[in-house]
Amino acid sequence: MRSMDGILNLYKPSGYTSHDAVARCKRFFGTRRVGHAGTLDPMACGVLPVLIGSACAAQDFLMQHDKVYRAGMRFGITTDTGDVTGTVLSECPVRFAESDFLAVLPSFLGKQKQVPPMYSAIKIDGKKLYELARSGVTVERKARDIEIYDLVPIRRENESDYLVEVSCSKGTYIRTLCEDIGNALGTGGALYSLERTVCGAFRKENAVTLAELEALYEANDTSALESLLISPEAVFDSLPSVRLSEFFSRLCRNGCEIYLAKLKIKEAQYPVGSLVRLYDDKGVFFAVGTVSEFPNGTAVKATVRFG
Repeated sequence: MRSMDGILNLYKPSGYTSHDAVARCKRFFGTRRVGHAGTLDPMACGVLPVLIGSACAAQDFLMQHDKVYRAGMRFGITTDTGDVTGTVLSECPVRFAESDFLAVLPSFLGKQKQVPPMYSAIKIDGKKLYELARSGVTVERKARDIEIYDLVPIRRENESDYLVEVSCSKGTYIRTLCEDIGNALGTGGALYSLERTVCGAFRKENAVTLAELEALYEANDTSALESLLISPEAVFDSLPSVRLSEFFSRLCRNGCEIYLAKLKIKEAQYPVGSLVRLYDDKGVFFAVGTVSEFPNGTAVKATVRFG
């Protein structure tokens, strides 16, 4: 099978690591060049953008996207992992009223600092935190800037369990949010379920499952597999576009900055720091560029290349 390029909107099932899902996609799409944007824990399920072939260049950009989760929060319990797969550290009766739960949610909205959990994939001195945690080592973690845009209670499952929709920025740990809400209620908390329903432009209702991919792969339906891949161009379609001549597109592909004055583009049209889609003289999308200030003026330079 020939290799393919594009972004797959995958629905990762619970019980799989993100690495497991990527390994399956490598086989289905016939390439070793596969990555993903936004790790999901094995317990979690939901939207996982998988990058195939040249689309791997978009990884850093896609990691910046906002997310939406459906989180099952269990109160009256704490664990070493922040979810019910871990070792129970404490338990207590849940005596707060539903009105108390609803009253505390607004205090967690907005920009804030959050300390990543020990059971996370963040690396310190080359070691992933969860590897250190499994060996009994706890290290100090720096608080990170996050933002919670919305917390919408969906329903109360029973005395201790609530299902909540969380809209948040990149880098938000829902396990830590659950623990913090539990601490505010005086009971502690741990996740019992987690589903990511939105990751940037990718949504649950448009996602494909591993079982569906397996069926197409076994049927050797290459065209159907390829039809599931989204062009990186579509992901960046909200950005303004710049079409370069053959001369300038060749320079740009070779890593040169292209000055706006030479393109007869007014600097006010593309402020410093803005991103643009770059097309060659044939109208082929080949990169996302960043507008920056250089010694000889304002210029655009390719920062994410696809061809």
